[in-house]
Amino acid sequence: MTRILIVDDEEHIRTLYQLELEDEGYEVMALGTGKGLVEKIGEFDPDVVILDIKMVDMSGLDALQEVRSRYYDLPVILCSAYGNYKGDFKSVAADYYVVKSSDLTELKKKIRAALEARIPKDQPPA
Repeated sequence: MTRILIVDDEEHIRTLYQLELEDEGYEVMALGTGKGLVEKIGEFDPDVVILDIKMVDMSGLDALQEVRSRYYDLPVILCSAYGNYKGDFKSVAADYYVVKSSDLTELKKKIRAALEARIPKDQPPA
């Protein structure tokens, strides 16, 4: 089963994403903080990470840098209520960028694209 890790400090967003994505057939883990994210990735072994940018305890862009230093090929989708972060230099390390919305159509498209582009875990690169 495909696993998705959601990191967002807003509980209602985490709940919305988790319920919608579980309805799509994904196994979902939702975290309210970016602290310890690299360790959680090691435990949960997700196929995709959905990462909020503006969180109370930690910048999602800083969390992204930590993820990239250890899991360079793990697809990461940045989500923000603000489109202006798309131009931030640190955001280029993400695979996709989505502006938050209660309509998850765009997010689901990006998840599918990330999964299709990813080399399966059990298959070495060509």
